[in-house]
Amino acid sequence: METLTSLCASRALVSHTARPMPISAAGSSVSAKGYACSIKSRAFPPRKQRASVVKAAVAVEQQTEKPKVALVRIGTRGRCGVVGFCCFSTSRISAQFDVIAFKESPLALAQAHETREKLMAAHSELAEEGAIEIVIIKTTGDKILSQPLADIGGKGLFTKEIDEALINGDIDIAVHSMKDVPTYLPEQTILPCNMEREDVRDAFISLNASSLADLPAGSIIGTASLRRKSQILHRYPSLKVVENFRGNVQTRLRKLNEGVVHATLLALAGLRRLNMTENVTATLSIDDMLPAVAQGAIGIACRSNDDKMAEYLASLNHEETRLAVTCERAFLLTLDGSCRTPIAGYASRDENGDCLFKGLVASPDGTRVLETSRKGPYAIDDMILMGKDAGKELLSRAGPGFFNS
Repeated sequence: METLTSLCASRALVSHTARPMPISAAGSSVSAKGYACSIKSRAFPPRKQRASVVKAAVAVEQQTEKPKVALVRIGTRGRCGVVGFCCFSTSRISAQFDVIAFKESPLALAQAHETREKLMAAHSELAEEGAIEIVIIKTTGDKILSQPLADIGGKGLFTKEIDEALINGDIDIAVHSMKDVPTYLPEQTILPCNMEREDVRDAFISLNASSLADLPAGSIIGTASLRRKSQILHRYPSLKVVENFRGNVQTRLRKLNEGVVHATLLALAGLRRLNMTENVTATLSIDDMLPAVAQGAIGIACRSNDDKMAEYLASLNHEETRLAVTCERAFLLTLDGSCRTPIAGYASRDENGDCLFKGLVASPDGTRVLETSRKGPYAIDDMILMGKDAGKELLSRAGPGFFNS
């Protein structure tokens, strides 16, 4: 098990003690990276107004002045804890913040840091110290973990506050997991960039079984995804699925170690970005578990009138990923999909360079699963039509009341 090594900043506003997260279990265990800290906070003077570029502190519950104006402020999600000044590092993530939320999403931070690193590599002016600032924004979806997402408003809860910060000028770009992004975008924003996609498959993690098929009848699977639940129950109706198995990767692995569930499924992309693939028991094939729309893809938004940010983001865009995500989201939009709807979709380039799209809808209990596929040119207009056409077909086949079964 890895532990976090901390380095406190010279202003000594933080007393930060590294220790491993206590998640061991009898027999075998999976590892989760965690840390605990105590913070000595102090009051900061109010931020002054600036005429053009404003450098915001990390957007938690108070703001601070900084001596240098950032050229790019990256917004990412996190839950707000105690506020203080800290410099910290892990094996994968390292950065200095003026204000930080210590209940943040490690995966969201990893994605923000990946964005920062690629911007620095592509633009020399952004490689200078202080040129890029990461802003942690508290989202409703991160705060409310006791209820299923569908009961508190759906996936938009992970993006709403970040979008508002972008529109208000508190940040310059917003980094999202694309599978959390609603099929509509707020006015005054665009999403011109999808970075190269990670592995789209789902990972099976268990302490005592090598696969879903090896789990004995009555075993409990933990997931927050109706997509995963419906596909699991369709293939293995003797298993039980706990729906409200929420929290970040580390939290879910801790619950698994504590015996709350016998197994869980997580996106392999997130585990790879967190450098935590040692926890993977098995990787499910696309045929066994069709991924969520846009799974494994990072999207970056900016204001529609900010040509400079759009120029920066153009250098990070991976066009093959952008086209695939556009196809999948056209499918999702046609189905009017939400967190209450078990929907899966995946577009990829085949060996001939064409687009192969696979789509699926299911009843929440997994008793019915409808699948379809399309093949055509790997071009934006054709791929949007494929996604829409596949969605219309499944809507017709499903009939009224299908998703309420």
